[in-house]
Amino acid sequence: MTTDALTLTFGLLLLAVAGDQFVIGLGRLASVMRMRPSIVGAIVGGLAASITDLTVAGVASFRGARELAIGCLVGSIIDNICLALAIAALVAPIRVDSQTLRREAPISVGAVLLFAILLVGGLSRAEGAVLAVVLLLALVGLVANARRSASGDELTVEARRFFGAGQGRMPPGEIVRTLAGLLVMLGGSGLFVRAASSLSERLGVAEGFVGLTLVAVGTSAPLIVIAIQAARRGNHDLVVGNMLGANLFIALAGGAIVASVGGVQSAFVSGVAVCLMALVVVASWGFMARRTQVTRWEAAVLIATLAVVLPFIPR
Repeated sequence: MTTDALTLTFGLLLLAVAGDQFVIGLGRLASVMRMRPSIVGAIVGGLAASITDLTVAGVASFRGARELAIGCLVGSIIDNICLALAIAALVAPIRVDSQTLRREAPISVGAVLLFAILLVGGLSRAEGAVLAVVLLLALVGLVANARRSASGDELTVEARRFFGAGQGRMPPGEIVRTLAGLLVMLGGSGLFVRAASSLSERLGVAEGFVGLTLVAVGTSAPLIVIAIQAARRGNHDLVVGNMLGANLFIALAGGAIVASVGGVQSAFVSGVAVCLMALVVVASWGFMARRTQVTRWEAAVLIATLAVVLPFIPR
């Protein structure tokens, strides 16, 4: 068991480091392509916050551990709200921009609810195709919103400030960085999934429950840390934007990936965990819309909900 725990930790470290390099490479590519900063934030930021979850879920699915993959996706969405957003709001009440409430929030919440509905009774390849199409439409919607709200040359200043890319062609070193990050992530995911599956057998609990708890917390850890630090510095848009973007990618891209490999027929995905996911997503949206902020007591409600419901999830 000690070996499995060490392997799990090592795999998570590989994922964290490689994922960071992969996202930096993507961000610099976005800068070279003169993408608007709002698009960079919504798409690259959401991908950055969810890339570990997507990689782990994809590798787990290819290895036949589909319950673990679905558990990781569902658990990560829950943790993004009940841990990342909630803990950040305990540090400082999170203000939410009104445009975010009208544009990005409905798209993200709708994506998670669609994912929850399709999970009831399992997830087929056809339903995965639906998720993939909705993801494409959601990205088109985000781009359209960004074009209406962003001005032309904001991108080069803003994107270069964050990603450090210059004008012109993508430097060869950045292409290598991006591809190397992707390859190392795949290797780290293999170690992570293998260790998690082994731990579930040794502990005598279902893979789905391990994915929902241990694996999901591990893959959500970077977003939790980012959210706390952003709240301390008063960067509330980063907290909310990353959470909404991550949930969008996890629900649509993650669900499509798992379904494309062979789908999921387990009754686990139609249980308490999916209901909890839908509940906290709707509740967090309601909290944000009530006074355009998430207060400390509302954050406490989200954390308490997770603590109360978790013991009732089948093991």
